[in-house]
This record gives sequence, structure tokens and C-alpha cells, in this order.
Amino acid sequence: MDRESAERIAIEALGFLASDPERLDRFMALTGLTPDTLRGAAGEPGFLLAVLDHLVSDESLLLTFSANAGQQPEQVLAARDVLAGPNAMGLREG
Repeated sequence: MDRESAERIAIEALGFLASDPERLDRFMALTGLTPDTLRGAAGEPGFLLAVLDHLVSDESLLLTFSANAGQQPEQVLAARDVLAGPNAMGLREG
């Protein structure tokens, strides 16, 4: 999976969260965002990774998103790993 595909999945996941006020409220509560800061945060590096981190941290949420998006859960996990980069777990490129 390339970065563009991973970002596309993360943006779709954000739309999924935003489509349900309860899901969006939980995401904002866990990330410390507010409705006023959400838009600004969306442009920050790492935001899309945070969206996927949130999604994969809750298996039920991950499975619901995957079913709605027509994505395999493994694809969402792969997208998260691409956005995290090779150094996310102390790995080095090369």
C-alpha cells in the first residue's frame, strides 16, 4: 500500500467518524480536540494517523468501518502502518 492509498482510507475513516455524532464525540474526547480545534488539527502532520490509531484501537469500530467502507480490516491496519512510517516501532529504512 502506498501513502496516497493510506491517506485515502484515513480520510474515509474520518468521514465515517464524523457521520455519527457519538463516534465523533468519542474521538474528540480521546484526542483532546474540540469542534473548534478539529478543523485546524486536520491539517497537521500525524492527524490522519491519529484517526486510524483511534479506529484500530476499537475492534468493533474497526469492523463496522471496514464493513461500511468495503475494506478488509487488514487494509486499514496496513494503512495505519504506512502512515506511521518505518520508524514508528524503532525500525530503520534500508
